[in-house]
Amino acid sequence: MAIILGIDPGSRITGYGLINATGNKLEYVACGAVKTVGDSLPERLQQIFEGLNAVIEQHCPQQAAIEEVFMGRNAAAALKLGQARGSAIIACLQHGLPLEEYSARKVKQAIVGRGGAEKHQVQHMVKALLGISDNLQEDAADALAVAICHANTQAGLIRMAGARRFSKRRLK
Repeated sequence: MAIILGIDPGSRITGYGLINATGNKLEYVACGAVKTVGDSLPERLQQIFEGLNAVIEQHCPQQAAIEEVFMGRNAAAALKLGQARGSAIIACLQHGLPLEEYSARKVKQAIVGRGGAEKHQVQHMVKALLGISDNLQEDAADALAVAICHANTQAGLIRMAGARRFSKRRLK
């Protein structure tokens, strides 16, 4: 059993989602968002750090996963997102959480089966996989998707570690 914290970083809203992963079984624990206020980026980064610290202290996850930065056309936005990720990463490391990073494409592939999936498709599958009937905030749903991706990736790695040896195309 492992509680996994998934993080969808943002300089204005950072989503978080917690799941309990036991073998192939996934169970919803909690989700939400750290909503920052003010125009000062350093203050917003501190709010992200403190907000995630509170989540970690309340739920005591054993592992964490965060979405990587996607470099779009707006370099300034990507830099701010990178700084928000840094605040989230430091919050996890301060608590000794092992942290993995996943691209948005890999998360979508793990949840929907298609790396180019739409946001609403990801949200629908997250709700189905975790048995959630209520509507989810977009950032929280994305964070839960990151946590599910991590759980599925870790389960696959554990299964592979049990294999005796690798050949070019298959496990033996």
